[in-house]
Amino acid sequence: MRSPLLDTPGAVAADTPDADVAGHYGDLFAEQRALLGGEAMVDRSNREVVRISGPDRLSWLNSLSSQKLDDLKPGVPTQTLLLDAQGRVEHHLTLVDDGEAVWTHVEPGTGAELTAFLDKMRFMLRVEVADVTGDYVVVSVTAAARPVLPEGAVAVGDDVLLPRELLPGRLGLRLAGLWAYEALRIEEHRPRLGFETDHKTIPHEVGWIGTAVHLGKGCYKGQETVARVHNLGHPPRRLVFLHLDGSADVLPGHGAAVVHDGTEVGFVGSAARHYELGPIALAVVKRTVPVDVTLQAGGVAATQEVVVPPDAGRNVQIDPALRRRIR
Repeated sequence: MRSPLLDTPGAVAADTPDADVAGHYGDLFAEQRALLGGEAMVDRSNREVVRISGPDRLSWLNSLSSQKLDDLKPGVPTQTLLLDAQGRVEHHLTLVDDGEAVWTHVEPGTGAELTAFLDKMRFMLRVEVADVTGDYVVVSVTAAARPVLPEGAVAVGDDVLLPRELLPGRLGLRLAGLWAYEALRIEEHRPRLGFETDHKTIPHEVGWIGTAVHLGKGCYKGQETVARVHNLGHPPRRLVFLHLDGSADVLPGHGAAVVHDGTEVGFVGSAARHYELGPIALAVVKRTVPVDVTLQAGGVAATQEVVVPPDAGRNVQIDPALRRRIR
């Protein structure tokens, strides 16, 4: 659904899958500074919003997803994942409970699939699932902003779910484009589903352990893989932050090959121009790639900053003698 804010003078549409919102409004770096300073908001109305109500909603979501949600307090934002049976990430949800319902927002184009899956899993429980994307939009601020929320709005951390008709009101803040938001997200090493993930991604690879995965909760689909990697193994890939060569006049695109010593070792997830750091990116590479080597990201030289360490996982130490007996 195309955002009306794209009609703002100077607005330039973002790239797919975000083409329904503005990438910038004419001054990318000023927009980043304004967003950091709490003076701007970002239109993310292409994201999709799902509302889950009913007295069983938290215990039910707790049984389906990776986060501990059965005792979630009203107003406390969190994240959770839906995994397949092999522990691969299928959905990433940002959510809050308001005391009556759970409100969650997800990536563009995934709301209908999520709603259909959740509806299928209700069985006889007292829950209702509704895709309310037609009625609500997502806008984002930073912790420095303290906007007065209009009636009907729902705060989800730094995100606000606004009744759609209130979007042009902007919460009394200036506009910053999605590219400003993405530059700050990349700087903060926060992965995005469909960018730093693919059909093989498990939570350890992109640093979602802790933020979206609770290691001490009960059973859910995919938990066996999460527990096995955490306790006994290492994830096969790892998220890295890249400082790109500023002499290049282009940014590597999503999916561009990351190469080391002539061999492809991973892919670029997201890239942006940061107002202080210059060109930066997040990428996913093989765990065995040395952390101190220069890489080529879409043909652009890049140095690494570790996000997920190569030795992540394997937190249980087994006595070598016992290991021999087990074999």
